[in-house]
Amino acid sequence: MNTMALGIRRGLIEQNSILRDRKELGTNIAGLVMYLMLILWIGRNPAGGGVDMTAFMTVGFVAFTVFSAGIMTLPMLIAADREEGALLRLRLLPRGVPVYITGRAVSLILHIAVHSALMLAIGGAIGGVALPSTLYGWATLIWVLGLGALSVIPLGAMIGAMLPTAKAAAAVVGLPTMLLMIASGVMIPMTMMPAPVQWIAQVFPLYWQGHGLRAAFFDSPGGELHKAWELGTAAMVMGAWAVAGMVLAPWLLRRVTRK
Repeated sequence: MNTMALGIRRGLIEQNSILRDRKELGTNIAGLVMYLMLILWIGRNPAGGGVDMTAFMTVGFVAFTVFSAGIMTLPMLIAADREEGALLRLRLLPRGVPVYITGRAVSLILHIAVHSALMLAIGGAIGGVALPSTLYGWATLIWVLGLGALSVIPLGAMIGAMLPTAKAAAAVVGLPTMLLMIASGVMIPMTMMPAPVQWIAQVFPLYWQGHGLRAAFFDSPGGELHKAWELGTAAMVMGAWAVAGMVLAPWLLRRVTRK
């Protein structure tokens, strides 16, 4: 098998073992229900442009799940593997590092897909969140989720390679990630943020992940920063992060394993 096939196989096996763990799956579903119930408790006040606040925050939560999976979950997994010596043992295997990265990426993409589907299903059932009504909306949803995941997974791999332990990863990336969630307009409309915060947030992929997902679910861009759907810009920013990460992550992981 080639590197890609081995990585995909590794990722499928890893994700299958997670899905078969009923305790972990039940915990994840319970957490999603509790969070969406909190969104419902906040109420149905307009989020600007006549957008329902419940739908706005549910879609934002999906965007943040994609971002946090790459920036928080993946670094902790890689740091734990490094701490246990798993990354060191990759040196003994042919194509060990590329297969490892591909497997982790496939597993995380499947994790994002499952959690996004659960969130949208629960949001539709208890929050009245309407799914995209057109083929264009579904296509937008799929490519934004896919490109959004690719824009953060390599970055998370680099962060995980540089941090020595899983506890250090959680401590280092936890607070900045939460601050970026607030600043990126996925839970609070960006129009409510100060201008400097708006400029900074647009550099990072999280803002554009949320923007792209809202374009898939909402008809009107009235609540958006520039009052228009900027999907071309969203694709370029997320694509730039994805390409930079794909170039740098394998090199950095190889350097870590050499040390």
